Amino acid sequence: MAGRDEEFTAYVTARMGWLRRVAYLLCQDWHRADDLVQSAITRLYVHWRRAAAADNVDGYARTVLVRVFLAEQRGGWWQRVRVVERTPDAVAEPMDHAGGVDLRTALAALPPRQRAAVVLRFYCDLSVEQSADVLGCSAGTVKSQTARGLDALRRVLEPEFAEGEKPV
Repeated sequence: MAGRDEEFTAYVTARMGWLRRVAYLLCQDWHRADDLVQSAITRLYVHWRRAAAADNVDGYARTVLVRVFLAEQRGGWWQRVRVVERTPDAVAEPMDHAGGVDLRTALAALPPRQRAAVVLRFYCDLSVEQSADVLGCSAGTVKSQTARGLDALRRVLEPEFAEGEKPV
């Protein structure tokens, strides 16, 4: 048991930054990303024996994280409401860091399954089949969700052209 705990702790310590970045890309909020990672590593700990025996522990952890995110999206609105003692006086304006901010904003506007498909395919660099396995759906569904997500991102990110003008 002690060896199992040490192995789990070493894995989580080494991969925490990566898990947080994937979670952030899925939900677009660092605080919520931390909550997602916490839920995911709790589930990972419960199933650590199975995860450690997997061919790809990162893939297993990523699957758990994406499934925690999607399950939260299906939950009621009350699960996503944050109660605070005092409302902030002013909302901080996001700093514009060129294309990165635009991309994250456009990514946040995608429906959860499209966002998950795009993040898995292009940030995590998974194949269609690997993404389908993580999402628990068919390869065709991953392809259509990815295509719809990319189409929506292009519409938001590509500059508007005057009628008759073509992009270079």
